[in-house]
Amino acid sequence: MTRVALYARYSSDQQSTSSIEDQLRICREQAAREGWQVVGTYKDAAISGSSVTLRPGIQVLLQDAQGRCFDVVLAEALDRISRDQADVATLYKHLQFAGVQIVTLAEGEISELHVGLKGTMNALFLKDLAKKTHRGLRGRVEQGRAGGGLCYGYDVVKSLDSRGNPIRGERTINAAQAPIVTRVFREFANGISPAPSPIASTATACPAPAAAPGTQRRSAVTSSAAPASSTTHSTSADWSGTGSAT
Repeated sequence: MTRVALYARYSSDQQSTSSIEDQLRICREQAAREGWQVVGTYKDAAISGSSVTLRPGIQVLLQDAQGRCFDVVLAEALDRISRDQADVATLYKHLQFAGVQIVTLAEGEISELHVGLKGTMNALFLKDLAKKTHRGLRGRVEQGRAGGGLCYGYDVVKSLDSRGNPIRGERTINAAQAPIVTRVFREFANGISPAPSPIASTATACPAPAAAPGTQRRSAVTSSAAPASSTTHSTSADWSGTGSAT
Protein backbone atom coordinates (compact mmCIF):
# COMPACT_ATOMS: atom_id res chain seq x y z
CA MET A 1 0.00 0.00 0.00
CA THR A 2 1.23 3.48 -0.87
CA ARG A 3 2.35 5.41 2.20
CA VAL A 4 1.41 9.09 2.19
CA ALA A 5 2.45 12.06 4.30
CA LEU A 6 0.10 15.03 4.58
CA TYR A 7 1.36 18.61 4.67
CA ALA A 8 -0.62 21.74 5.54
CA ARG A 9 0.29 25.37 6.14
CA TYR A 10 -1.32 28.73 6.67
CA SER A 11 0.70 31.89 6.44
CA SER A 12 -0.92 34.61 8.56
CA ASP A 13 -1.51 34.88 12.29
CA GLN A 14 -4.76 36.61 11.34
CA GLN A 15 -6.07 33.42 9.76
CA SER A 16 -7.89 30.77 11.72
CA THR A 17 -5.95 27.80 13.04
CA SER A 18 -8.78 25.66 11.68
CA SER A 19 -7.30 26.28 8.22
CA ILE A 20 -4.68 23.60 8.84
CA GLU A 21 -7.23 21.08 10.07
CA ASP A 22 -9.43 21.81 7.05
CA GLN A 23 -6.50 21.18 4.71
CA LEU A 24 -5.60 17.94 6.47
CA ARG A 25 -9.22 16.78 6.43
CA ILE A 26 -9.64 17.10 2.66
CA CYS A 27 -6.23 15.50 2.13
CA ARG A 28 -7.25 12.54 4.30
CA GLU A 29 -10.42 12.20 2.23
CA GLN A 30 -8.37 12.15 -0.98
CA ALA A 31 -5.97 9.58 0.50
CA ALA A 32 -8.91 7.38 1.42
CA ARG A 33 -10.28 7.58 -2.12
CA GLU A 34 -6.89 6.59 -3.51
CA GLY A 35 -6.51 3.75 -1.02
CA TRP A 36 -3.34 5.28 0.46
CA GLN A 37 -2.16 4.78 4.01
CA VAL A 38 -1.59 8.03 5.91
CA VAL A 39 1.60 7.52 7.93
CA GLY A 40 2.28 11.07 9.06
CA THR A 41 1.10 14.68 9.09
CA TYR A 42 3.30 17.77 8.93
CA LYS A 43 2.20 21.36 9.41
CA ASP A 44 3.44 24.92 9.78
CA ALA A 45 1.18 27.49 11.43
CA ALA A 46 1.28 31.26 10.82
CA ILE A 47 4.49 31.00 8.79
CA SER A 48 5.08 32.59 5.40
CA GLY A 49 5.41 30.42 2.33
CA SER A 50 8.27 32.55 1.02
CA SER A 51 10.94 30.66 2.97
CA VAL A 52 11.42 26.97 3.63
CA THR A 53 14.36 27.33 6.01
CA LEU A 54 12.22 28.97 8.69
CA ARG A 55 9.54 26.28 8.66
CA PRO A 56 10.14 23.41 11.09
CA GLY A 57 7.34 21.27 9.66
CA ILE A 58 8.73 21.15 6.14
CA GLN A 59 12.24 20.53 7.47
CA VAL A 60 11.07 17.45 9.41
CA LEU A 61 9.17 16.30 6.31
CA LEU A 62 12.38 16.47 4.26
CA GLN A 63 14.31 14.50 6.88
CA ASP A 64 11.66 11.78 7.00
CA ALA A 65 11.54 11.67 3.19
CA GLN A 66 15.28 10.99 3.13
CA GLY A 67 14.62 8.23 5.65
CA ARG A 68 12.11 6.64 3.22
CA CYS A 69 9.26 7.02 5.73
CA PHE A 70 6.64 7.57 3.00
CA ASP A 71 6.16 7.38 -0.75
CA VAL A 72 3.98 10.41 -1.47
CA VAL A 73 3.57 13.93 -0.06
CA LEU A 74 -0.03 15.12 -0.34
CA ALA A 75 -1.02 18.78 0.06
CA GLU A 76 -3.96 20.96 -0.87
CA ALA A 77 -1.94 22.93 -3.45
CA LEU A 78 1.66 23.54 -4.43
CA ASP A 79 1.63 26.99 -2.83
CA ARG A 80 0.92 25.34 0.53
CA ILE A 81 4.32 23.66 0.26
CA SER A 82 6.12 26.81 -0.87
CA ARG A 83 5.59 29.96 -2.90
CA ASP A 84 9.27 30.59 -3.47
CA GLN A 85 10.32 29.49 -6.95
CA ALA A 86 13.81 28.38 -5.90
CA ASP A 87 12.49 26.55 -2.84
CA VAL A 88 9.91 24.68 -4.88
CA ALA A 89 12.60 23.49 -7.27
CA THR A 90 14.90 22.46 -4.40
CA LEU A 91 12.14 20.61 -2.56
CA TYR A 92 11.12 18.82 -5.73
CA LYS A 93 14.72 17.80 -6.40
CA HIS A 94 15.27 16.46 -2.87
CA LEU A 95 12.00 14.54 -2.83
CA GLN A 96 12.62 13.08 -6.29
CA PHE A 97 16.06 11.92 -5.17
CA ALA A 98 14.41 10.22 -2.18
CA GLY A 99 11.87 8.55 -4.48
CA VAL A 100 8.96 10.57 -3.07
CA GLN A 101 6.25 12.04 -5.28
CA ILE A 102 4.42 15.32 -4.63
CA VAL A 103 0.68 15.22 -5.22
CA THR A 104 -1.72 18.10 -4.60
CA LEU A 105 -5.49 18.30 -4.76
CA ALA A 106 -5.31 21.37 -7.02
CA GLU A 107 -2.64 20.29 -9.52
CA GLY A 108 -2.47 16.50 -9.23
CA GLU A 109 0.93 14.83 -9.50
CA ILE A 110 3.62 17.54 -9.57
CA SER A 111 6.10 17.47 -12.46
CA GLU A 112 8.90 19.72 -13.68
CA LEU A 113 6.28 21.68 -15.63
CA HIS A 114 4.35 22.50 -12.46
CA VAL A 115 7.56 23.46 -10.66
CA GLY A 116 8.48 25.92 -13.42
CA LEU A 117 5.09 27.45 -14.17
CA LYS A 118 3.49 27.41 -10.72
CA GLY A 119 6.77 28.44 -9.12
CA THR A 120 6.90 31.50 -11.35
CA MET A 121 3.25 32.36 -10.70
CA ASN A 122 3.67 32.02 -6.93
CA ALA A 123 6.83 34.14 -6.98
CA LEU A 124 4.94 36.88 -8.82
CA PHE A 125 2.14 36.60 -6.28
CA LEU A 126 4.60 37.17 -3.42
CA LYS A 127 6.04 40.23 -5.17
CA ASP A 128 2.58 41.67 -5.71
CA LEU A 129 1.57 40.87 -2.13
CA ALA A 130 4.62 42.73 -0.78
CA LYS A 131 3.68 45.84 -2.77
CA LYS A 132 0.08 45.73 -1.55
CA THR A 133 1.20 45.21 2.05
CA HIS A 134 3.55 48.20 1.84
CA ARG A 135 0.78 50.29 0.29
CA GLY A 136 -1.60 49.35 3.11
CA LEU A 137 0.95 50.16 5.82
CA ARG A 138 1.73 53.53 4.21
CA GLY A 139 -1.97 54.37 4.08
CA ARG A 140 -2.32 53.50 7.77
CA VAL A 141 0.61 55.76 8.71
CA GLU A 142 -0.77 58.62 6.62
CA GLN A 143 -3.99 58.31 8.62
CA GLY A 144 -2.03 58.88 11.82
CA ARG A 145 -1.96 55.26 12.97
CA ALA A 146 0.94 52.91 13.67
CA GLY A 147 2.22 50.95 10.69
CA GLY A 148 4.20 48.29 12.54
CA GLY A 149 4.30 46.32 15.76
CA LEU A 150 3.82 47.57 19.29
CA CYS A 151 6.31 50.31 20.16
CA TYR A 152 7.77 50.80 23.62
CA GLY A 153 5.81 53.50 25.44
CA TYR A 154 2.47 52.68 23.86
CA ASP A 155 -0.46 50.29 24.30
CA VAL A 156 -2.68 48.81 21.59
CA VAL A 157 -6.16 50.34 21.34
CA LYS A 158 -8.72 47.72 20.34
CA SER A 159 -11.76 49.22 18.62
CA LEU A 160 -14.19 48.41 15.82
CA ASP A 161 -15.48 50.42 12.90
CA SER A 162 -19.14 50.86 11.95
CA ARG A 163 -19.14 47.45 10.25
CA GLY A 164 -17.67 45.65 13.22
CA ASN A 165 -14.23 45.21 11.68
CA PRO A 166 -11.15 45.83 13.86
CA ILE A 167 -9.43 49.19 13.42
CA ARG A 168 -5.71 48.46 13.28
CA GLY A 169 -2.84 50.74 14.20
CA GLU A 170 -4.43 52.77 16.99
CA ARG A 171 -2.21 53.40 20.02
CA THR A 172 -2.38 55.15 23.37
CA ILE A 173 0.49 56.28 25.60
CA ASN A 174 1.52 53.84 28.33
CA ALA A 175 1.69 55.95 31.49
CA ALA A 176 4.21 53.63 33.19
CA GLN A 177 6.63 53.59 30.26
CA ALA A 178 6.25 57.24 29.19
CA PRO A 179 8.78 58.65 31.72
CA ILE A 180 11.41 56.20 30.44
CA VAL A 181 10.82 57.28 26.86
CA THR A 182 11.06 60.99 27.66
CA ARG A 183 14.21 60.38 29.70
CA VAL A 184 15.83 58.52 26.80
CA PHE A 185 15.13 61.44 24.49
CA ARG A 186 16.31 63.99 27.03
CA GLU A 187 19.61 62.17 27.63
CA PHE A 188 20.15 61.73 23.90
CA ALA A 189 19.56 65.46 23.38
CA ASN A 190 22.18 66.13 26.07
CA GLY A 191 24.75 64.08 24.18
CA ILE A 192 24.53 60.77 26.03
CA SER A 193 25.09 57.82 23.69
CA PRO A 194 21.91 55.90 22.80
CA ALA A 195 23.77 52.59 23.09
CA PRO A 196 21.73 50.02 25.05
CA SER A 197 24.02 49.80 28.09
CA PRO A 198 23.94 53.47 29.20
CA ILE A 199 20.26 53.81 28.37
CA ALA A 200 19.40 50.64 30.26
CA SER A 201 21.19 51.99 33.34
CA THR A 202 18.84 54.99 33.41
CA ALA A 203 15.62 53.08 32.74
CA THR A 204 13.28 51.75 35.36
CA ALA A 205 12.45 48.06 35.47
CA CYS A 206 9.53 48.11 33.03
CA PRO A 207 8.94 45.10 30.76
CA ALA A 208 9.36 45.70 27.04
CA PRO A 209 6.58 44.62 24.65
CA ALA A 210 8.73 42.31 22.53
CA ALA A 211 12.01 41.51 24.24
CA ALA A 212 13.17 38.88 26.67
CA PRO A 213 13.50 40.00 30.31
CA GLY A 214 16.70 41.92 30.88
CA THR A 215 17.38 42.37 27.17
CA GLN A 216 16.90 45.06 24.58
CA ARG A 217 17.17 45.46 20.84
CA ARG A 218 20.03 47.71 19.78
CA SER A 219 18.34 48.60 16.50
CA ALA A 220 15.30 49.84 18.43
CA VAL A 221 17.45 52.31 20.35
CA THR A 222 20.04 53.40 17.80
CA SER A 223 19.56 54.17 14.13
CA SER A 224 19.45 51.33 11.62
CA ALA A 225 18.96 50.92 7.89
CA ALA A 226 15.55 52.49 8.46
CA PRO A 227 16.38 55.42 10.82
CA ALA A 228 12.75 56.25 11.53
CA SER A 229 12.37 52.90 13.26
CA SER A 230 14.54 53.81 16.24
CA THR A 231 13.69 55.68 19.42
CA THR A 232 16.19 58.48 18.83
CA HIS A 233 14.89 59.05 15.29
CA SER A 234 11.16 58.58 15.82
CA THR A 235 8.57 60.03 18.13
CA SER A 236 6.95 56.59 18.28
CA ALA A 237 9.69 55.68 20.79
CA ASP A 238 10.20 52.14 19.55
CA TRP A 239 12.57 51.16 22.37
CA SER A 240 12.43 47.58 23.58
CA GLY A 241 14.77 47.96 26.56
CA THR A 242 14.60 46.95 30.20
CA GLY A 243 16.90 47.77 33.07
CA SER A 244 17.15 48.86 36.67
CA ALA A 245 16.59 52.31 38.13
CA THR A 246 19.48 54.49 39.08
